[in-house]
Amino acid sequence: MQNAGADRAGSDISSPEEVQQQLERILSSPEFRLPERAGRFLEFVVTETLAGHRDYLKAFTIAQAVFGRDASFDAQQDPCVRIEAGRLRRELEHYYLTAGASDRVIITIPRGGYAPIFEVRRGAEPAERPQTGQSAELRPSPDYAQQVPPAADGRRRDKADRRVSWSRYWLAGGAVVVFVAAAAALQHVRLFDTGKEMPSGAVGRPIIVVERFESASGSGVASDISQGITDDIIEKLVPFNDIVVAAVLPRNRGGQLSSQPIYALQGSIRLEGETLRSTARLVRRADGTVIWANNYDADMKVQGLLQTQASLAEDIATAVARPFGVIFQADTASIAGNADAFSCILSYYSYRSEMNPQAQETAKSCLKHAAEKMPDDSNIAAFLSLTYLDEFRFPYQLDTKPTAATLATAMELAERAVRLDPKNARALQALMLANFFGNDPTEALRAGEAAYASNSNDTEVAGEYGLRLAMSGNWERGCELISQAVSKNAGPQGYYEVGMALCAFMRGDTQAAELWSRMSDLNYNPMHRLVLLSILGTLGKSAEAKEQIDWIEARSPALILNVRREVVRRLARIEDQERFFAGLEAAGLPVPTDRPAN
Repeated sequence: MQNAGADRAGSDISSPEEVQQQLERILSSPEFRLPERAGRFLEFVVTETLAGHRDYLKAFTIAQAVFGRDASFDAQQDPCVRIEAGRLRRELEHYYLTAGASDRVIITIPRGGYAPIFEVRRGAEPAERPQTGQSAELRPSPDYAQQVPPAADGRRRDKADRRVSWSRYWLAGGAVVVFVAAAAALQHVRLFDTGKEMPSGAVGRPIIVVERFESASGSGVASDISQGITDDIIEKLVPFNDIVVAAVLPRNRGGQLSSQPIYALQGSIRLEGETLRSTARLVRRADGTVIWANNYDADMKVQGLLQTQASLAEDIATAVARPFGVIFQADTASIAGNADAFSCILSYYSYRSEMNPQAQETAKSCLKHAAEKMPDDSNIAAFLSLTYLDEFRFPYQLDTKPTAATLATAMELAERAVRLDPKNARALQALMLANFFGNDPTEALRAGEAAYASNSNDTEVAGEYGLRLAMSGNWERGCELISQAVSKNAGPQGYYEVGMALCAFMRGDTQAAELWSRMSDLNYNPMHRLVLLSILGTLGKSAEAKEQIDWIEARSPALILNVRREVVRRLARIEDQERFFAGLEAAGLPVPTDRPAN
């Protein structure tokens, strides 16, 4: 696909150096979110093209130069190059829609081949050379990985000036890989290893040490898969800002193990014909307790080897690190009452599960103290923003008053969290909700899209973004995301089921809507009862509807007075509002037409 406003290369690009500068700009951008191997792929095909070797760029040569395959490589049997090229094309499109929207030089890899095309955007001025502190000369080499010079301590490393959201280090004596999440896109992260100090942004958060998955089959293919699935799991875990991911045990300056909660993610894979079987378990390092374990099977005939491997890695990473998941249920009692970052985040998740005023006040107090001690922590600001937002969106459950001042505080905290870390999915989620309840759906969905792009495996991000899409009128896409979140056991338990009820109700499947509504936690929020009431009214179930009205009148009479305001605040389209109100009135609940009570 040719980019709008771009001409074919040759007329406006003064020299290959401009293309080389653009390559460095892409590779150093936080919006380029693929693994290091994809960067090697892109750099190899660009530099070979600039050197006049376009005809050299076949699957066989790329497999040898980038993927380390030998002379027996068969592109028909091993689709690694084709799959990686597809991922790279999509990521380049994403880059030019975001960070590279105004870049002068456009690099694309057309379908059907691997040789890139260089285009120039009409009217764009040549950009200044990136200040990387290194030469922009890029020399193609079949042994690309060996180009990276060793560090002073003998370890190999990536190009040191690339500010990426994770980093890999090849440790002397083995192919151990360390990934560390960046505290912010424009901050340098202090990588940690045995004897190294933890990066400041990671202090207080649980550490997951990802051990290489064992190969139970004994074949060379199984061994390759075990390494690949280990790398893929690490890649999927890194975007979760609530945790720190490592491949070695971190120690403090005195050589002692970190006092932070440390867990080991272990597992194995086995090939049985076309079936890939994997086991995974999360072990608490302090006492060896297995706090979670699961088995996964996948048919490689359906997706192919690499896609099957990636899907299994995604399932394992999501199960371990998702909000309200196992990592946030372990050790809660032992750290209760602490004021460090992770304890406060645990306090927030605990409150969202309990959903009562006392738990909300405890979490808010903890987060406020943590924010005072760590004003530059994006996560703390994001969770504090969400806590204030809950006072605005759950007032009938938390017994709070949804004031403009509360919403303004939540918005300020969300904006600060995003400034501190523009790639933090939780910060972008908070900004989405602040804008949504601030009656700015356009900005809300823009922030939600960015949050989902940052970490699509974060079930809370996917679910909340799906709810905002659906309630804004995009029911098809929104309900798809809500369904995905529910299928991955998104929390709090019973929260997203009410979204599924709304999805079924709006497509006219009222029987499914009632089923989903009753599967939700009706005591979590009186608004859940209101959804069930509208469904029962539409179904003509008067007696059961009367039970719900009696419950709301007894437990949350203010909701009845403000029912129009609360529905209009959530459902953007007039036709959706009218469908919902018609169900309420059929159930016997009059909907006031005048201005709602404050």
